[in-house]
Amino acid sequence: QVQLVESGGGLVQPGGSLRLSCTASRFTLDYYAIGWFRQAPGKEREGVSCISSSRDTTYYADSVKGRFTISRDYAKNTVYLQMYSLKPEDTAVYYCAAEYGGSNWCTIKSEYHYWGQGTQVTVSS
Repeated sequence: QVQLVESGGGLVQPGGSLRLSCTASRFTLDYYAIGWFRQAPGKEREGVSCISSSRDTTYYADSVKGRFTISRDYAKNTVYLQMYSLKPEDTAVYYCAAEYGGSNWCTIKSEYHYWGQGTQVTVSS
């Protein structure tokens, strides 16, 4: 059973930065594609970014392109979502998800088997 844990959320002013982390206990993420999703109150869950197990493939939603960067550190068994130039509309609960797939596969559709509990990101002055 893959258990994912997100961290790094918090309150930040518009224009600020945060780095979210997604890690797994007692399980290696090396062979899993990881996706980041978010859900704001009253809105549907939105795919934000993903990275393949090989790191060769990444995708970003249009709403975050140029502001967010996804990366993974195999030694730390962690996937990061670095968020810059945050806007109030980025406010949401952010979730990471994992799916075992081809080395170059990932998607920002909700086609993932394992999900974390989420971390709150609030962008407000």
